[in-house]
Amino acid sequence: MALDGAFLHLVKKELEFLIGARVDKIYQPSKEQMVIGLRYRGGSARLLFSAAADSARVHITSSDIDNPAVPPMFCMLMRKHLGGAKLLGIRQDGFERILCFDFEAMNELGDLVNLTLVSEIMGKYSNLILVGDDGCIIDSIKRVDAEMSRARLVLPKMKYELPPRDNRLLFTEASDEDIRAALAEYKTGDPAKALVKIFEGISPVIAREWIFYATRGEDTDLSAMDENIMSRLLFRIKQTAEQYREGRLQYTVLRTKENLPKDFTFIDVQQYGAILVKQQKESACETLDYFYASRDTESRIKQRANDLFRLLMNLTERISKRISNQQAELADCDRKDEYKLYGDLLSANIYRINKGDESVTLENFYDENCPQVEIKLDSRLAPAKNVQKYYHEYKKLVTAEQVLTEQIRKNSEELVYIESVFDSLTRARTDLDIIELRAELAEQGYLRAGKMKGKPPKEQPPLKFKTSDGFSVFVGRNNRQNDKLTLKTAGKTDIWFHTHNITGSHVILFTEGKTPSDKAIMEAAMLAAYHSKAKNSSQVPVDYTEARFVKKPNGAKPGMVIFTNNSTVYVKPDEDEVNALKEGK
Repeated sequence: MALDGAFLHLVKKELEFLIGARVDKIYQPSKEQMVIGLRYRGGSARLLFSAAADSARVHITSSDIDNPAVPPMFCMLMRKHLGGAKLLGIRQDGFERILCFDFEAMNELGDLVNLTLVSEIMGKYSNLILVGDDGCIIDSIKRVDAEMSRARLVLPKMKYELPPRDNRLLFTEASDEDIRAALAEYKTGDPAKALVKIFEGISPVIAREWIFYATRGEDTDLSAMDENIMSRLLFRIKQTAEQYREGRLQYTVLRTKENLPKDFTFIDVQQYGAILVKQQKESACETLDYFYASRDTESRIKQRANDLFRLLMNLTERISKRISNQQAELADCDRKDEYKLYGDLLSANIYRINKGDESVTLENFYDENCPQVEIKLDSRLAPAKNVQKYYHEYKKLVTAEQVLTEQIRKNSEELVYIESVFDSLTRARTDLDIIELRAELAEQGYLRAGKMKGKPPKEQPPLKFKTSDGFSVFVGRNNRQNDKLTLKTAGKTDIWFHTHNITGSHVILFTEGKTPSDKAIMEAAMLAAYHSKAKNSSQVPVDYTEARFVKKPNGAKPGMVIFTNNSTVYVKPDEDEVNALKEGK
């Protein structure tokens, strides 16, 4: 999953169109990330730099990234030195995982100076370093002192030195003889690991793909590699090198069947078979942006909303346990008819009962066969009191059944509501999404309303899409927005969509008085399925009806509605299609 040097070289080539652009904006969304906005003739772009150990990278991004209200110190320093600077060039030494961005900037005296922003992508040693025209470090996003590393210090005013470089082969230039000689030094072991060691800038997934082709999918040790395997391996490496040089690449993102990002590369991948799902992207930057945005967004949201996840999970467990106990109690109420029967039989045969009897056997005249029924009695009570006791138990169970049925209904509705909030939380993508969900839970009494500093944030608009034939589609982000969208924004003849018995967003297809096409209906239904708990399912049932047939019961929780006159379609959520329908694309 690490960004290899060969892939980084492709990113460098894609970024070269930015040479000559000027720095327009700089902000630091997190401790180890930096975003630099560049403006060039005809447009603008945002460069994302990350020095995080598990996601170090640099690429153009189109993702929504929060700009903190208070910039960190390193961000302030970057703005001071690179504000308005002109990008002169981008350098990379071979397939080293280091990109150097050379800028022309103006110092405090008004003189033009050359500065270099070095993006080092080296796992836990990744860093983002600003170097002055004298070759000394101005500062870095992560300072490295003697306690952290004796080999290489990264501190202000120290001379910047490149990390030590291994003498390895470039797969785009190495001859068959060079590769054979390098592999000959490794007698046994995993051949894919040996390839990673002898070649500069290739990731394990590429090395495994080469070996997978050479061995035709069989596990092979270096000691067992014969001439046929070696010939196929050399052919595959040469083929990849040719495709790389000519730009005939297949940018591939690998995801699990649960839709979690697993790996990425610039060639087609066959080694995983049907275990992983492949998605093709158009460019190196798009591949990185998609892969890390989907992975980082999920982890960041989980981190920032960890208390909400924990609260909702605890509520779900508590309510589910409450419903289970109530259902068990409700099952006991089935004995009410038995108590009534005993009361009726005792009342009809009271003359046959004596005080002090512990039981009595009577004929059940409600059954045509009149079977004998033994009824236990309280020997301390008179016959009439025993009759009253059974009738009392009957009435108590009737009342309990009514109360428990209502409680189970209310608790089940509450459980559905909590699941809907949980679903919205899993799809949250910004801090504002989380803030709105906190406000909703506080409004419903599940959280204590906290004091908000400064102005309250503006209410977010719903997600907006456009069908391929031009109809507008709005998707609610949370339950409160679902209510507003369905009950206030939508017109009577607009079409409302929601997954059938599955928590998800309300979706409105705005008809503007026209009859929507079948394609528009299916695309809106697909958006409803994608923005639901069934996002990763293959066939999702989606109900739809005109908005005038959707009502909110009195006292219902946010997002909870009832509807009639509906139809149902089955759709498969498709992320690429969803992205294609986003408004403005």
